[in-house]
Amino acid sequence: MLLSRKRRLLKWAVLLIWVVVTILAVPAAGRLSDVVQAKSSAELPRGAQSTKVDELTSRFPDGEQAPGIIAYVRPSGITATDRAKAEADRRALAPAAAGTIAGPVPSRDGRALMLNVPLKDDDTLSDKAEKLRDRSLADVPPGLEVRLTGPAGSALDVGDAFKKVDKPVLIATIVLVAVVLLLTYRSPVLWLLPIVNAAIALQVTGAVVYLLGEHAGLYVADGTSTILNALVFGISTDYALLLLARYREELRRHRDRHAAMRAALRRAAAPITASAATVSLGLLCLLAAHMGFNYALGPIGAIGVLGGLVVVMSLLPALLVIFGRWVFWPRIPHYGDPAPARGIWDRIGHRIAARPRLVWVGGLVVLAALASACLGISTGLDRAHFLTTTPSSTLGEQLLAKHYPGGQGRPLQAITGKPSAVRTALQDAPGVARVGSPQPSSDGHLTRFDMVLTSPPDSAAAKETVRELRETVPDALFGASTASEIDLADAQSHDRRVVIPLVLAVVLLILIVLLRALVAPLLVIATVVASYFAALGAAWLLFRYAFDFPALDIQVALMGFLFMVALGVDYNLFLVSRIREEVGRTDHRTGVLRGLGVTGGVISSAGLVLAATFGVLGSMPVTMMVQIGVLVSLGVLLDTFFVRSVIVPALALDAGPRFWWPARQNTTPPPTTQHTPIDATTGR
Repeated sequence: MLLSRKRRLLKWAVLLIWVVVTILAVPAAGRLSDVVQAKSSAELPRGAQSTKVDELTSRFPDGEQAPGIIAYVRPSGITATDRAKAEADRRALAPAAAGTIAGPVPSRDGRALMLNVPLKDDDTLSDKAEKLRDRSLADVPPGLEVRLTGPAGSALDVGDAFKKVDKPVLIATIVLVAVVLLLTYRSPVLWLLPIVNAAIALQVTGAVVYLLGEHAGLYVADGTSTILNALVFGISTDYALLLLARYREELRRHRDRHAAMRAALRRAAAPITASAATVSLGLLCLLAAHMGFNYALGPIGAIGVLGGLVVVMSLLPALLVIFGRWVFWPRIPHYGDPAPARGIWDRIGHRIAARPRLVWVGGLVVLAALASACLGISTGLDRAHFLTTTPSSTLGEQLLAKHYPGGQGRPLQAITGKPSAVRTALQDAPGVARVGSPQPSSDGHLTRFDMVLTSPPDSAAAKETVRELRETVPDALFGASTASEIDLADAQSHDRRVVIPLVLAVVLLILIVLLRALVAPLLVIATVVASYFAALGAAWLLFRYAFDFPALDIQVALMGFLFMVALGVDYNLFLVSRIREEVGRTDHRTGVLRGLGVTGGVISSAGLVLAATFGVLGSMPVTMMVQIGVLVSLGVLLDTFFVRSVIVPALALDAGPRFWWPARQNTTPPPTTQHTPIDATTGR
């Protein structure tokens, strides 16, 4: 009796703890943007030449700068009024500059002026660039086009893109999830509980990330919070749906709701915890990445997943038993109610069971057809397509390219300890339009040269020039501009080669441990990988012919693989673990069909929720986010409604008991009796 009373008081203690935690977390989560490292070079790959150049810039008097370059262009020719405007801007911007602002540089054709404003490259770069833009656009003479470009202009475009959409994207996510939950439960109250739990998980995660960023040096990159919102909201809601479904089952078998919740937690804990382990460990594989954004997302994403797990497995059960059965109104599950009538997933399962081999072979043919579109994928977006609309800084760069050498807006940098020999080699190198004056380091040991290439920085010709310079001038380190883009692409290629096998190994190991089998995990992994390539092919067709994107961003393939494999395995894990449970009570065929029938509805709802949360990213102005959102949404829907619901059950049915090899499974015929309700007071 005393133990029962303590158990009933526990829910109130849990609720009180979470109220206190939430009150403490909200202010800290609100300061997450304070620890975002907006420095333009923050995402450079570890160990690359461009990263070493960036690290060495602090040794120069004007080091760690990101210039804002203002282009003044008049097609009919620059006038005295235009020159006065540029000179007035130079004087007005002098207090904000990190060094002396040289006078406006005229173009040879007399149609343009260029003002180079040195700015300190730190976390306030975007704010300083905004002041430059505002000043340069004030009092512009009629007919004069003015654009801010250079590293500072690019940083401002990126900062504007994320600042303007972060909150609207989160609001849209909440609305979409609420609509899916309302359609799923048709309850005026129940849908709120997963939303509340996801919101609290997001606040707790934001607070932890802020504290680690502020006091432990955790790297938080631009855009991380946007993906974190989608991940935490989607995965927390998924876990809540799975627990709710199991709790509703147990309410029909237990008279006491506390006993029903204990049974639901006992049965749901293993697959939900294994899911969280799969996703979080998969994300932590990004710690082996070289690229800054990938490396940053790993621990932050893992924190978000674990935060969602802890909230859903503690706060949600407390809220459910506090509210009681009525929270499911109008479809309240009562003790002794019969199991729900045979639904659509039962009917689908029996149709699959008629010819399982034909089903899975045909399914793989469909996936292969979609995946064949991957053969035409182009990878690597230029700066003109970084945003879904052409960035202002890109327009400025294009203006400069018409009137100055191609790389004027983003000069290449070379740092060396042998200045004389290197300068001669650079001046004689093909593809180099101009080599700037040598800039000695403060200690006199190093020299830096700023170079302008004959080709635009994003062009293939510029990249070829940099590669040749690195081969022919080994005494210098090359960074910034085109060199950084080359190193980023090389780092992303490394990350795909290293991270993808790690993720597959981690996921496979978790599946083997959970299912205590080898064949089932291998088949599940194979279907998820096939689903990924099919979704990638379908997404590429959309990007190319519907969105008119010329290429995939270099980060999309890896990010898409990580989320689709880790999250896609989730649904297969929930299905197969339930099938294993049902097979333990009956024979293999009946267990497969019963597992599909019981989990089909809730997993479909969970898939819709996750697809919706990532799909919202498609409304962002950042091309990379759009591509990740569309790819993951397509992949989740494909995996949820085709791979998990059709191909995996067909494989399990065709393989028979060998699906669980080397474990032995029950091969006795199914019992003829139904499960009877359990009275918590008697245990019978």
